[in-house]
Amino acid sequence: MENKRRKFEYLRIPRYIDKPIFYAIMVLAVFGFIMVVSASMGLAIGDNSYLIATGIKLLLFTLIGYVGMTIVTRIFSFKMLSSFMEALMVVTIILLMACLGFSGSGGAKAWIQIPIAVTEVTFQPSEVAKIVCVLCIANYLGDNNKIYRKPWNLIKYPISFVLICAFIILVLQSDLGSAAVLLIMSVVCFLILKNPSLKKIQRTIVILGIFGLLFIIFLLYTPMGENFIRLLPLKDYQINRILSAINPFIDRYNTGYQLINGLVAFATGGFFGTGFGNSIRKYTDFPASNTDFILAIVVEELGFLGFMIIAICYMLIIIRLYKYAFKMKSEKGRIILVGVGTYLFVHFLFNVGGVTGLIPLTGVPLLMISAGGTSTLTTMVAIGLAQAIIAKYRQGVIE
Repeated sequence: MENKRRKFEYLRIPRYIDKPIFYAIMVLAVFGFIMVVSASMGLAIGDNSYLIATGIKLLLFTLIGYVGMTIVTRIFSFKMLSSFMEALMVVTIILLMACLGFSGSGGAKAWIQIPIAVTEVTFQPSEVAKIVCVLCIANYLGDNNKIYRKPWNLIKYPISFVLICAFIILVLQSDLGSAAVLLIMSVVCFLILKNPSLKKIQRTIVILGIFGLLFIIFLLYTPMGENFIRLLPLKDYQINRILSAINPFIDRYNTGYQLINGLVAFATGGFFGTGFGNSIRKYTDFPASNTDFILAIVVEELGFLGFMIIAICYMLIIIRLYKYAFKMKSEKGRIILVGVGTYLFVHFLFNVGGVTGLIPLTGVPLLMISAGGTSTLTTMVAIGLAQAIIAKYRQGVIE
């Protein structure tokens, strides 16, 4: 009897974790599963096996994610991170490169395809790489106040790893959205470091970031920007995505079709929606209705109220992660908490902004809501990492 209890010990909610974060992520998991099943009904017309397979795959990834979250919360430590960091970096790069041997989707080669029985399971290593980059920065740069005459000697390992991952994802996999998320997360984590040797580099990054943001505003919201976009060294489908965000009606039956349908779904939903399962848009040829554009189906069926459920859970998790991050002295812990919070925030910003036409479409999923097994699994494990830090802080193990 005692042995059975020990076997299931890792499945129980660990003590000292932040309960609001735990309950919020579980609400998102349940809500996301229900909405993926609903959004997939339109794609399953005449093929019920597709709906069943989609539901089973997402449920399996969610259950594995829950187990991973609770185990990581209990066993993660900075000592463990230091012991396995090099192996984790090597495995991540191998997985990223392995994607190039499989057929792509939407112009990107970002998935490892695993045929199982009558269906196919896909795994997206770039989601894992985002979290590993945060861990790499925490491991090599966190709590290191030694002054270096040559800052490169301090940052060479994490910066090299981040740039290699970004190069593979952006250039070889052609996944601009994932590369952008990874770089933003890494930059945010790098900027909160307090090592005196990094001040000049951090100041330079901030200045470049401001100019970069102003340049993006110039591209998207000025008349001259549209002409300049056509000159950018991007692939045609990437340029068309940017132009469609500016005005989807320029090419309403091609590059603007997806965004226009999403906006129609938003307008149809209103505040309370048409009712769960009553989306009309999902029964049309609406692309990515259960993945990147699932928010449009959520709002069509559950209205602005459905969006608020997602937004409140996201904001609750992010705010509490940042709150703990800036309360603790441990720089490694702060980097991990800020990194996980930024992971959630940037995905939310990119997905909601893309679906509503505020920014170009990036192909970034809405974590825990879109039908992405890898993103669901990675998010829950990332929350487990954050909860491990929070639990140690609340126990007084770290300051």
